[in-house]
Amino acid sequence: MITSTPIPFEARASLRVPLVSAHVKAGFPSPADDHLERSLDLNEHLVKNPASTFFVRVEGDSMRDAGISSGDILVVDRSVEPKDRQIVVAMLDGDFTVKRFRKRGDGVFLEAENNAYPPIKVGENQELVIWGAVTFVIHQPR
Repeated sequence: MITSTPIPFEARASLRVPLVSAHVKAGFPSPADDHLERSLDLNEHLVKNPASTFFVRVEGDSMRDAGISSGDILVVDRSVEPKDRQIVVAMLDGDFTVKRFRKRGDGVFLEAENNAYPPIKVGENQELVIWGAVTFVIHQPR
């Protein structure tokens, strides 16, 4: 479920932070300060199409097995044509949701990434609007 109205992307200023050229290993520590190379603008990294990008906060656990948790912020690009198995933000009969888009011979489905939630088969009398493809997920480490 999506908790709020999508928030449009607005690049007001560049947000540059140091980028370390060395890869960080999840094991033996490395002296990262020796590898500072350049800065990274998070706007440039997370937003490929500013005019068609928005952010939205997630509520619920239906996508937990895809690494999307309640409280996460999704970066969504409306210019990306959704492909089979892509995670999308959709409006189904007036309600926002984030699910995996599935298009098969027997119809269109919105699938959760949590076995507690069954797939939703989109019926002929239902209104489905794909708002965009999820391109990044922003969350705090747990």
